[in-house]
Amino acid sequence: MNRALAREMISSYVERPVASALAKVGVSPNMVTVMGLVGAGISAWLSSEGMLWAGGVVMLFAGILDLFDGALARSTGQDSPFGALLDSVVDRVSEIVVLLGLLIYYARGDSLEGTVLVYLAAGGSVMVSYLRARSEGLGIDCKVGIMTRPERIVALGFGLIVGHWVSVVILVVLGAIAGLTILTTAQRLFHTGRSLSGRK
Repeated sequence: MNRALAREMISSYVERPVASALAKVGVSPNMVTVMGLVGAGISAWLSSEGMLWAGGVVMLFAGILDLFDGALARSTGQDSPFGALLDSVVDRVSEIVVLLGLLIYYARGDSLEGTVLVYLAAGGSVMVSYLRARSEGLGIDCKVGIMTRPERIVALGFGLIVGHWVSVVILVVLGAIAGLTILTTAQRLFHTGRSLSGRK
């Protein structure tokens, strides 16, 4: 199943029904966005205290919330440039905050490899998002790549849950995120460069 088809199925059977229910009880899109940020903060604290499985569960829940703010905004006519900007900023901050919690956890445990892998995963994630934003600023749609935000959220969430009991798992997941975000950055750079060359 390709990504576009999966995205459409999620939108039809999950996002729209839940967004409709949220609208009926008076929840605004920005409230959903902020709730996701709060969830990321709780996940970061849990992870920093060594409760990795709980941090992973809360992180996945916060990531699910991110599905609904855009759909809710569109269904209620509340979509706006500022709302889209807020959503993008909160997405970046949420991801960094969760990784910060994990960084604190490894720093407290004097784990050099864990600390380095968290740093590389955070740097790679920022670069993937930056390439998309910069490309779209040049008028080029740039959603290509193997390790986009949804994949990172799912991988890290499940990595935290399993890694609570099998510590090497989270290190492997962080290494995979770091490596694949670097690959995705290269894919997006190549895609944008080729698109710009085609304009000549």
